[in-house]
Amino acid sequence: MTHPTGSAESGPPFDAELRASLAVVGGTFPPTVTPDLIGFMRQSYASRPLAETMRGRAVAHHETTIEGHRGDPVTVSIFTPIGMTSRRPAIVYAHSGGLMFGDRFNALDASLNWVEKLGAVLISTEYRLAPEFADPYAREDMYATLDWAAQNAERVGIDRRRLLVAGASSGGGLAAGLALAARDRDGPAIRGQLLSYPMLDDRGIAPSTQQFDGVGVWDRVSNETGWQAYLQDAYRTDAVSPYAAPARAEDLRGLPPAFLDVGDCEIFRDEVVAYANGLWAAGVNAELHVWPGAFHACDIFAPHTAMAKAMLHTRFSWVQRMLAD
Repeated sequence: MTHPTGSAESGPPFDAELRASLAVVGGTFPPTVTPDLIGFMRQSYASRPLAETMRGRAVAHHETTIEGHRGDPVTVSIFTPIGMTSRRPAIVYAHSGGLMFGDRFNALDASLNWVEKLGAVLISTEYRLAPEFADPYAREDMYATLDWAAQNAERVGIDRRRLLVAGASSGGGLAAGLALAARDRDGPAIRGQLLSYPMLDDRGIAPSTQQFDGVGVWDRVSNETGWQAYLQDAYRTDAVSPYAAPARAEDLRGLPPAFLDVGDCEIFRDEVVAYANGLWAAGVNAELHVWPGAFHACDIFAPHTAMAKAMLHTRFSWVQRMLAD
């Protein structure tokens, strides 16, 4: 087991302010998630009531049902600026939760700033979760959302020229897979992909995967639990699609510009850096931030800290630039 102070055998030390937050985080999100904890996580990681999050926001919300994978009904939430009269840029968002838990309202406080302050339309999907729904359900539910947004742009008030995909953690992996699939299927044009500490590689080969066992948020065992639940018999075999695990993609050419960020005190650090390197090598613009002392999803679990505020501000600035007309 590693220790939050860091040692020769462990990863870098946690930021002092963030380290103090970990004791509180562990009560709702244990560092190690095993299959027997999936039910608990679906309760503890559930979003607060939407009315509380929306209170005081100049944002309208409505839901619709689209055809997801295999034509099954999937619920999406659409958030728009109140008083919107012209076509607006749009962000198709995939929530976090290790592919096993979470909902379309996760981390909504930060996402609603794109709506309220930038005038964007936010589309968040209730994609189906593993292990009940294995690959390709989550990624195809998300692709169906992207396709629906493009096809219904006029009705929803979306400017198809300014369409982003975004996600955090497992949702960041789904967003990266969306960008790959849209390129390969000649799908909707995507202006940019926002990948917040994305879950990209089921193989567990990056050195950082081994550095944070039993500490922080989302350790090696948690990651194995999530990937096994989602990929099932295909887990760590050549049958895994790069749309499910984008780190497996052999050709990153022609992808939209990307923003990637990750903490240096989390298991995803090295696979995110490797993905950014792959994008650059393929001639794709990519902005990469590795936050010193940051644990996984600290912006969600400790938004009051200086590090989390810096992360959120930097992401917001990139989105603002990407959505500019």
